Amino acid sequence: MSPLALVGPTASGKSRAAGQIARRRGDIEIVAIDAFTVYRGMDVATAKPTAEERAEVPHHLVDVLDPDEELTVAQFQVLARDAIAAVRGRGRVPLLVGGSGLYFRAVVDDLRFPPTDPGVRAGLEKRYRDDPEGAHATLRRLDPRAAEGIAPENLRRTVRALEVLELTGEPFSAFATAWDEHVSIYPDLEVAYLEPEPAALRAAIADRARAMVEEGLMEEAAALRRGPGLSRTAAQAIGYAEAFAVLDGTLAEEELAGAITTRTWRFAKRQRGWFRADPRCTPVDAETAVGRLAEPS
Repeated sequence: MSPLALVGPTASGKSRAAGQIARRRGDIEIVAIDAFTVYRGMDVATAKPTAEERAEVPHHLVDVLDPDEELTVAQFQVLARDAIAAVRGRGRVPLLVGGSGLYFRAVVDDLRFPPTDPGVRAGLEKRYRDDPEGAHATLRRLDPRAAEGIAPENLRRTVRALEVLELTGEPFSAFATAWDEHVSIYPDLEVAYLEPEPAALRAAIADRARAMVEEGLMEEAAALRRGPGLSRTAAQAIGYAEAFAVLDGTLAEEELAGAITTRTWRFAKRQRGWFRADPRCTPVDAETAVGRLAEPS
């Protein structure tokens, strides 16, 4: 059976709706489509499902990495698809729940992520450092379609396209085809997209930020600071940089919730942009989403 998907920006009510769907159906296992709930010890600012929620409904891709471990989108794609296959193999239904349009598409669509090699890239950068037009001319000869979408003065992107050519033997443009389409690898994928009105969403974000502070964000941040550190991926989780700023004395603790709210609101607007570009994501309210996904097809 194809997965179900419940997506939407931060604080849109996904977790509550997912719990309702799981309880009504009885055959659901949740796969978290999130870059940060994968990390152990990062609970408060990631709004991770509680132990009680995980006991009631199986959750996957929660607490699978240490905070100092890197996680790429390509790696997440493999982890999530493996989890989905395992759930389906048990005769149960995967419910994908998350707020990252990039991670969602990486899991459900036929997106390919070309490899990278720091040595190859460094060599190309050195070769073309003072000759971006020469780099672009080379790309235009080898991969004219990719060259059309890259400005001649944009050496970084040109080098990336040349790097992929050198590593894979395939044109960089070949990896972009699926991005222009929204065709799932899972037939009959059912998607419900939550997008509250802006005022309601902003209020929910502010409430969540205050709750983070009250539920021990500073203590959790201090514990993370005592550990081996955060990977580049983990460090992007909203809330921790702000908490670290309080620990460092560059942000007043009474300003912590407000700083988190501001940054989360900006992030939520980017999330909406991702989902609005996806024709499968027509906004519905939580009640409609639950009704749609809780009824076996």
